[in-house]
Amino acid sequence: MKKSLLMILAVLIILAVPAFANGGADDGTKVYVFASDATWPPMEYVDDNGDIVGFDLDLLEAVAEAAGFEYEVQNTGWDGIFAGLANGAYDAIISSVTITEERKATMSFSSPYINAGQILIVPVGYSGGEMLADFSGKRVGVQQGTTGDFAVEEIASINRRAYDDIGLAVEDLVNGNLAAVVCDSVTAIDYVVANEAFKGKLEILGEPFTEEEYGIAVQKDNDELLSLLNKGIAAVFADGTQTKLVEKWLR
Repeated sequence: MKKSLLMILAVLIILAVPAFANGGADDGTKVYVFASDATWPPMEYVDDNGDIVGFDLDLLEAVAEAAGFEYEVQNTGWDGIFAGLANGAYDAIISSVTITEERKATMSFSSPYINAGQILIVPVGYSGGEMLADFSGKRVGVQQGTTGDFAVEEIASINRRAYDDIGLAVEDLVNGNLAAVVCDSVTAIDYVVANEAFKGKLEILGEPFTEEEYGIAVQKDNDELLSLLNKGIAAVFADGTQTKLVEKWLR
């Protein structure tokens, strides 16, 4: 009897060892994984230290603190980012994701946290029309699969050039291979104003020609995480944190 009891206790101890060995990993705390395509400064990008930084990352930190959840961020290429969410590779996406009706059919979105429309970037000294349709017959660069890409696709007469990274499109624009680039206004501001490689070479044309809201995408019907995100977003708007982040990153 004693021998059996000792054997049971020994088995229980052995089973318990991995949980203690992993520290917080098995302490019952849920750690949500967020995917981000860190190629969109100032929203999300990799800095000189190899860290993912930007407006979205600061916002996520503030939202998580306000709502009381743990998280980690995974750098993920845009071309497969939505498929990864659908198959459960991560819990959510925070990566300048525009809320659209089409996307809402396959994923859920948090409350909007910023409004950023599509805009045109052109070389300094450009003269001509300020509407997207004015670039009929000309080469216009976009990042594939983005809302800017969709907008250009709607005008069949534009010679659309799609890139895996918006930075490659901007480089082609500077090199004279494109007439314009279409991207989110916050990204355009970074390339035209803040990026030393392009200062004095590019300008923003006119005003945004779309009204678009960014949200955090989560797996369809993940009500638990969605509730936490909306709670945190409401808090960072209420206490002025969102406004401070706009001033820090987008002004």
